[in-house]
Amino acid sequence: MVVLAARTITCLVTPAFTWRDEFVDQAWITVKRCLVPVAVSNVVFGFGAPGMTGGQIVNIFGTMDRTGAFFVMASVREFAPWINAMLVAGVAGTAMAADLGARKVREELDALQVLGLDPIRELVAPRLLALVLLTPLFCLVSAICGVIGGGIATVVVFQDTTSGFLSTFYSNFTLPDLLGSVAKSFLFGLLIAVFCAYKGMNVSGGPQGVGRAVNQAVVLSFVGIFVTNYLFTSTLLASFPETSNLH
Repeated sequence: MVVLAARTITCLVTPAFTWRDEFVDQAWITVKRCLVPVAVSNVVFGFGAPGMTGGQIVNIFGTMDRTGAFFVMASVREFAPWINAMLVAGVAGTAMAADLGARKVREELDALQVLGLDPIRELVAPRLLALVLLTPLFCLVSAICGVIGGGIATVVVFQDTTSGFLSTFYSNFTLPDLLGSVAKSFLFGLLIAVFCAYKGMNVSGGPQGVGRAVNQAVVLSFVGIFVTNYLFTSTLLASFPETSNLH
């Protein structure tokens, strides 16, 4: 996987850039597949989990105005990049692994090599770049939608004011929270792309092998997301202790 990632990055930064048209197509396909599920999932999750559950907790102490501060930690820092990465892996990652795996089974990858074309440059590079660039952008959408869901729960269910929610949100929102969330999503996108590309490029066993490869790619992606999230968040909190304080 490390070798595949290194070769793909090399293809992206060295001529000839024959992957550009395929990158545009793959980026647009990824947007069509992932944008609506990412937005809807984060609104619903923000309303139901941190919105309702977190709202119940702060309501017990009579501090509903702190819900906005809670959402900086819950949605922007954690839930938004996590839900976003899970959806990208489950939607775009599986499609990537299945597409490359089907091409491998049909011997299209061998045919490209016979024609003098590098399958990594022509197929893997544009797909990896699309996921690496779009996953952080989807994370921004996730964070916004998650905060919207929490705001709806705060205003509609707990009858608090929008100004109170936004006031504590802005007072606790920091640049390390936002940049850390985007950087984390960048790593998630890279891991998802490498895992799915590797499994797709190394399929064996016909159509059943394609199915196994897709399942394995998703499991690897989820494990990679969990481990990376833990390590990154621990490093972020240690480097910027002020992000742990709620005002």
